[in-house]
Amino acid sequence: MTTSDFFLPGGGANITALPKVSLHDHLDGGLRPQTIIELADEIGFDLPQMDGSETDAAALADWFAKKADSGSLVEYLTTFDITTAVMQTTAGLTRVAREFVEDLDADGVIYGEIRWAPEQHLTRGLSLNATVEAVQEGIEEGIEAVKQAGRDIRIGQLVTAMRHADRGLEIAELAVRHRNNGVVGFDIAGAEAGFPAGNQREAFDYLAAHYFPTTVHAGEADGLESIRGALFDGRALRLGHGVRLAEDITVDRSDDENTYVELGRLSQWVKDREIALELSPSSNLQTGAIAQWGDDLIDHPFDLLYQLGFCVTVNTDNRLMSRTSLSRELALLAETFDYDLTDLEVFQLNAAGSSFLPFEEREELADRISAGFEKA
Repeated sequence: MTTSDFFLPGGGANITALPKVSLHDHLDGGLRPQTIIELADEIGFDLPQMDGSETDAAALADWFAKKADSGSLVEYLTTFDITTAVMQTTAGLTRVAREFVEDLDADGVIYGEIRWAPEQHLTRGLSLNATVEAVQEGIEEGIEAVKQAGRDIRIGQLVTAMRHADRGLEIAELAVRHRNNGVVGFDIAGAEAGFPAGNQREAFDYLAAHYFPTTVHAGEADGLESIRGALFDGRALRLGHGVRLAEDITVDRSDDENTYVELGRLSQWVKDREIALELSPSSNLQTGAIAQWGDDLIDHPFDLLYQLGFCVTVNTDNRLMSRTSLSRELALLAETFDYDLTDLEVFQLNAAGSSFLPFEEREELADRISAGFEKA
């Protein structure tokens, strides 16, 4: 994968070279197009026609970007039928995970949490345990490749259950079973509306009893009730997206210098407890998560939440579908909201502090980030 360098506006620091933390990045949303083509050929899977032309990596990348840029989360999620189809074997999962780590490193990420749903990778006979082991093998191969190149990166798995399925407890048990084999947390994902976190209460009870951290997709395709469910049924320590928490913030008035707002009880709770928002600007535009505020990045509530003191983090969600990288997301935000190096460092320190690493290791990660930004 070729990673472009992104810079702060006005010839500022090289954002790509800065140390970064990635908290919300889906394994099946970050495949290299060429890898999809090769894996599909290996298993005899037919890829969609690319405007009648021969399938190549560039054409496939265009197809994903166009399909994902629909304004609908449901339509956006259909693109994963292709990526998950080529991730049904040990070799396929291991290769994708290895390349994923290498691509994170090329983007300047020094710690990443990779989320994925093992239950979606069983169609060719793999067991749940085998899928986790295959992904971990790829992660370790990627880490070793980075080490051989003279750098280092840390990676943790976030095992995800699909909220519309009835396997939450089984997947929670899987996550805890592999907590000493690379799994650092649990997530639920998939169609949000109509499938509240409370449906997975048994799984969340189990996780809490085993002191296992959770992040929950909420406040993306559904509103405040989804966020309440994530916090109080799911005991979420972070909110996957959480952008629609801004619905609980009332802008009373503005003048030339200030905007006066009132926080509701839910948003105040999230702010006071520094519950991290895993915001994904480009993805939030594509899926229509911010449609009520507008359809351009300037309309995203990101800056409102940041200025009000919420624990905002910047993420890619799905690098293939959004044709993005963490460096690109930061560059877009800097250009749109006139952020400087100090702002970007805050976002990375927020992510480091909200990671599912032990406390002492979070502090070490924060020190590495600050040292890297000081050199920029």
